[in-house]
Amino acid sequence: MSRYFIHLAYNGANYCGWQFQPDLPTVQQTLEEALSTLLREKINIVGCGRTDTGVHASDFYAHFDAECQFDAEQLTFKLNSFLPQDIAIFRIFRVVDNAHARFDATARTYQYHVSDRRLPFNQGLYSRIYFSPNVEAMNEAAAVLMEYEDFTSFAKLHTQVKTNICHLTEAHWNRVGEELVFTIRSNRFLRNMVRSVTGTLLDVGRGKLTIKGLRSIIEQKDRCAAGVSMPPQGLFLTKVEYDLEKLYPTI
Repeated sequence: MSRYFIHLAYNGANYCGWQFQPDLPTVQQTLEEALSTLLREKINIVGCGRTDTGVHASDFYAHFDAECQFDAEQLTFKLNSFLPQDIAIFRIFRVVDNAHARFDATARTYQYHVSDRRLPFNQGLYSRIYFSPNVEAMNEAAAVLMEYEDFTSFAKLHTQVKTNICHLTEAHWNRVGEELVFTIRSNRFLRNMVRSVTGTLLDVGRGKLTIKGLRSIIEQKDRCAAGVSMPPQGLFLTKVEYDLEKLYPTI
């Protein structure tokens, strides 16, 4: 039995998230079925995270174990021919037997895309807003996030996590063409955290919330205090980072 990492990307529009759900289409299920068919053995996959329904990933990793021997480059080619067009496999590679796609990730980066214009060629890949936000104010607010570690106010209620502590290392807004893109990087994220943070920062950008009010929301540690959670289609998981020496001890 050997362990492999698989590097992929997907458009989440047609899936009910990454994680397997009975009788619902998910990326995990689609990938497991394809690998099991091609390798002719039951393959179970563990992802680096759980994206929600409609959320996209331009950089995603998962691991699986296989008994059979195969050429990784050929399997990558076959998978891309076998899978739907909204899933792309970049690479499959051997790792040490205890490597874990989720627990070995050292940092993750998400981006949320919004625009105050109708963008017909970006449908399903951004969220439309109906005001012109103050980007300077939103960046001032994003910098405030970096001062805190407990993000209970932005976490989905009743989830089975042991802690709501996250160590943010990046949070800022940039204008990219006709879109505004919020980038946030942390060692870990809570369920629904990025979408609720984005909605709250947009409240700052439209003048509904002050910096003092943002601090109050964070310090209340109450999800009901934060802004609305943004729709899933504007959210992308864009980078997952690993310590390569742990995956490849010979490096």
